[in-house]
Amino acid sequence: MTGRDSALRVPHSACGLSRRDALKRAGTGLGYVAFAGFAAEAAAREARAPDSPLAPKKPHFEPRAKRVIFLCMRGGPSHMETFDPKPRLTADHGKPGKLKGCKLLGSRWKFNKHGESGLDVVELLPETAKHADKLCVLRGMHTDNENHPQALEQLHTGSFQFIRPSVGSWVLYGLGSENRNLPGFVSINPLSALGGTRYYQSAFLPAAYSATLLGDANRPTPNPTVGNLANPRITAAAQRDQLDLLRAMDRDLAAKTADPLVEGMIQSAELAFRMQGELPKVMDLSGETKDTLALYGVGGPGDAFGRQCLLARRMSEAGVRFVEITHTEWDLHGSLTSGMTNNCRQIDKPVAGLLADLQRRGLLKDTLVIWGGEFGRTPEDPTQDGRGHNNRGYSMWLAGGGVRGGLAHGATDEYGYEAVAGKVHTHDLHATVLHLLGLDHEKLTYRHGGRDFRLTDVHGEVVKEILA
Repeated sequence: MTGRDSALRVPHSACGLSRRDALKRAGTGLGYVAFAGFAAEAAAREARAPDSPLAPKKPHFEPRAKRVIFLCMRGGPSHMETFDPKPRLTADHGKPGKLKGCKLLGSRWKFNKHGESGLDVVELLPETAKHADKLCVLRGMHTDNENHPQALEQLHTGSFQFIRPSVGSWVLYGLGSENRNLPGFVSINPLSALGGTRYYQSAFLPAAYSATLLGDANRPTPNPTVGNLANPRITAAAQRDQLDLLRAMDRDLAAKTADPLVEGMIQSAELAFRMQGELPKVMDLSGETKDTLALYGVGGPGDAFGRQCLLARRMSEAGVRFVEITHTEWDLHGSLTSGMTNNCRQIDKPVAGLLADLQRRGLLKDTLVIWGGEFGRTPEDPTQDGRGHNNRGYSMWLAGGGVRGGLAHGATDEYGYEAVAGKVHTHDLHATVLHLLGLDHEKLTYRHGGRDFRLTDVHGEVVKEILA
């Protein structure tokens, strides 16, 4: 089911038939008797095979969270227009900034304090603000690169210099899946441009840990689907026979070549077959009540994102370990006023609905929700209606899953140029996410190329101050 698996090629089988001819015979039932022994051998080998790579695994220690929903705001949301008020910046609006030809740009919107915690939230996000006491805002975020592709890759994989497994792949590798009939890692509305497929792949981890991709951010749709979930040509029984045959052929190939990608293809085909029975039910929103649809803003300005957030809740509830949703268009260089207004209108009610729905279903306590982008924005811009890239200081927030709610951790300077207190690097964020899931980021390693690799490389500190 992954892009990596679909690119695999399998040579002619040892029985003298091409793979396509074998598939045709298995699919139509022609000559099946000749392959009965082959299928029986496949079943016997499966019985002797080790557990699936997606089988549930014990964490290193007692987890606070069991699953993750990552709301990725591609482009870099402005921290001084969301969760990090800058009254000094507003007071000095129009004065020269640090960059030549740029003037300081004060925020056009007010911040208000919300909840018992008094957490500051911009007026553009009134529905999210109702959940202020659930939010743990990291105001001291920083990362290593100010270019979108590199910063996005580091956010997803911990590195922008080398191809590395996605954080979702590491989580799935460390914990396995809670539902063997569904993918353990799903990316909804994923980025296909800017090197996007690298953000969701398993790299040197087994291919079974790559994400299943639903939709495409370049061609957004409110109802993303998985292609080929139904086979209109053959019955499920015939398809099972077909897979048994293919599995036997691929096992023979794997024995001869010792290529781990072949094993990944076997697992992918088996998962795809099982998904046909369960995934359509999970993705069908028609059974949701009108109240639930309204809670997520379905039918309103945030219809598409609302449907995707609802789908993420349904997947998480069904046992998917890591779900990511991408919302784009936060790269606001010259259209800050209209862009922030439109973006916040699209995400505000869906995000609030997701938090409320998880809470009422008893899922928020062990579901970690993450919101944020690859970096933040500058306090200045030559257009006076936009902001440049800023990797030195920005905000993200976490909710549920064992974090302290109603907390603003860390700070940027009085203008928002850079993090100056409670600094949290991308590596620290990854270490903390794994910790909340019961995984020690220094022990979650995979041997590759002669050394042990991990998500945080040789970096990362758990941000203990935000743990509940």
